[in-house]
Amino acid sequence: RVQLVESGGGSVQAGGSLRLSCAASGITLSRFSMGWFRQAPGKEDEGVAAIHTDGSTTFADSVKDRFTISKDNAKNTLFLQMNSLRPGDTGLYYCAACFWARCEKNQYSYWGQGTQVTVSS
Repeated sequence: RVQLVESGGGSVQAGGSLRLSCAASGITLSRFSMGWFRQAPGKEDEGVAAIHTDGSTTFADSVKDRFTISKDNAKNTLFLQMNSLRPGDTGLYYCAACFWARCEKNQYSYWGQGTQVTVSS
């Protein structure tokens, strides 16, 4: 059974930092592309960052130069380092796994339950 479990969310003031983790079981992260998505109240899901099977990364324009995505294959864990947080970053953050080298949102097969990030001004 595949499980993705996010942690590390919380409440911070604007300008602060958080590091999200996504612990995987039932799959080997090194073989998957992984992504972080977020959903803010009243808005559609947004792809935030992805790390592809070749190690390359992709970021939404809104988080470039502030967020970093990485994987620890030995720990089978995905990370999202978020710096210079803004109120607009508030949302429920999900990690997801996709078997292909690069993936559209509808190609992600496995999803976590999410961790809440709240940024106050």
